[in-house]
Amino acid sequence: MGDELRHDDTDVRLRDVLDSDLEAFLAFEHDPEAVRRSRFTPRPRDAFMKHWRTRVLGNETGLVQTVTVGDDVAGNIVAWWDGDRRFLGYWLGRPYWGRGIGSRALALFLELEKTRPLYADPFHTNTASVRLLERHGFQRTGTLPHDDEGYVLLVLSDAAAPA
Repeated sequence: MGDELRHDDTDVRLRDVLDSDLEAFLAFEHDPEAVRRSRFTPRPRDAFMKHWRTRVLGNETGLVQTVTVGDDVAGNIVAWWDGDRRFLGYWLGRPYWGRGIGSRALALFLELEKTRPLYADPFHTNTASVRLLERHGFQRTGTLPHDDEGYVLLVLSDAAAPA
């Protein structure tokens, strides 16, 4: 599966989310390895679609982008307000892991999302996600407990942003 996609690896782009992208997002969220790494319980299809259409795409203060590689949907990146903190989240499909696609997509997104500080909270054992964020200037500031599990709290401030 990996080799046929490699020729497009440099063509990473962001665009507005299309309703048709949601099927790919749903499949990515239900990937067993992604669930294991993220410690995120996937939603049933109807709940997933309702969440995305109302809470994610319906959030006027959110920034929501589809990540594409060539013509393929590779994942999504979003930013939203949680109280007085702006958070970043992303989800890439497994075929796009470990190829620099997340790094290129995050760099593009951080050009669009200007709010600082910007927070992220990956699961503490999701070392690839933590490293990705740290490479883009996010710094560890502590942990967030959630269901007796630990999530790393990282923050990107103006001073920490890479040049």
